[in-house]
Amino acid sequence: MHHILITFSTMPEQFSLLQQAAPGSEIRYIPSKQVAREDVLWADIILGNPPLAYLHENPNLGLLALSRAGSADCCEPGILPEHTILTNATGAYGIIISEWMIGMLLSIYNHFAVYRAQQEKHCWKKQTLGRHSIYGSKILIVGAGNIGSEFARRAKAMGAYTIGVRRSNPQPDSCFDEMHLISDLDTLLPEADVVALSVPGTSETAHLMSDARLSLMKQGAVLLNVGRGSAVDSDALCRHLSSGHLLAAGLDVTEPEPLPPEHPLWAQPNAYITPHISGGMDSPISCQAIFEICLNNLRAYLGEGEYRNIVDRQTGYRRL
Repeated sequence: MHHILITFSTMPEQFSLLQQAAPGSEIRYIPSKQVAREDVLWADIILGNPPLAYLHENPNLGLLALSRAGSADCCEPGILPEHTILTNATGAYGIIISEWMIGMLLSIYNHFAVYRAQQEKHCWKKQTLGRHSIYGSKILIVGAGNIGSEFARRAKAMGAYTIGVRRSNPQPDSCFDEMHLISDLDTLLPEADVVALSVPGTSETAHLMSDARLSLMKQGAVLLNVGRGSAVDSDALCRHLSSGHLLAAGLDVTEPEPLPPEHPLWAQPNAYITPHISGGMDSPISCQAIFEICLNNLRAYLGEGEYRNIVDRQTGYRRL
């Protein structure tokens, strides 16, 4: 009999599918923030995002199926037993996060924040601020996986020219007009109207957008970040925003998180910040996709079918 811990809520019919997949097993649902050490040590299968502190103490942990896409922290030495199979939820968040990206870009280009502030003052006043359009823009998407591809698909449908950047396999697909390797990034930045980041937090991506690279961005360009805050040098970003070099930054992730109240990014009028909600579990579409991935990997662990999204612990990325 397996002991299965699930840390995200399920509908009754979903819980029934878990029971059918693992007959005779004991299944416990405990929200992530309430999971204690004894819960982690009890389980030999965990679906969701448990606290990492106790995982290495459990020699019986066979499968950790994360309900999030980011998995680099689980790959740090000493976090997981060597034999534990690690999977993530890559592919579950592309639709909802890409819609956040489109919405944020449209808000920046149309100065919605300015007019919202006027609305609060009951002020009807047309501003001459200079509007921009996604149509005809050149959008550079760094991280051309599920999220980046979904964003490219929507931006391209709105008339943008889309350029993808990947760490490997530079073959383009239908949602990108061009595809490049990360080694080409410095030559691509000066031509892009929008630079959109959807990369995980690894040693390779730490401060990927350094002061030097932010300097390479086109005058008046927009930076979007939905990957990890560590990919951007926040202090340098503040300087490029305050100087007027960049039109704006739309950030769903920051370094650090939560962003401290005294951090200068809060005071930048052209920084638009949301608290890591673009891919939240409050989206039914994402929740269903996450459940299906976790259920698939539970079945695979029990001998039925193939795994999805096994994580390569050396790189922190899913195996291709």
